[in-house]
Amino acid sequence: MKKYLKTHEWAELKGKIATIGISNHAQNQLGDVVYVNLPDVGKTVKAGEMLCSVESVKSASDVYAPLSGKVVEVNKALETTPELINKSAEGDGWIAKIEASNPKEFDALLDKTAYDKFVDETR
Repeated sequence: MKKYLKTHEWAELKGKIATIGISNHAQNQLGDVVYVNLPDVGKTVKAGEMLCSVESVKSASDVYAPLSGKVVEVNKALETTPELINKSAEGDGWIAKIEASNPKEFDALLDKTAYDKFVDETR
């Protein structure tokens, strides 16, 4: 199950490994993604801290970590095909995998229904 931040990132937790990306709504707002500044494997982040950035033809946007932990993998395909985020933001366009240091942080994230309601309220 995916959960979301109000800053439009998503996380899917399996065991202690969280896959992180940006929401479909976020990629729609960004427009055509042209570059992803992937985080370094081994980087330690806290929930709410900047994880990396995504650049589009419209603007650059920071991507925040939904959970605290250590980056254990990045989506290398984004180095050559950043448009994967536009094609599949919540699938093949994932950005990084984090080994969560506090998996309970996942419980505080928004479920899909609450996230969709938040997006609707902010339009």
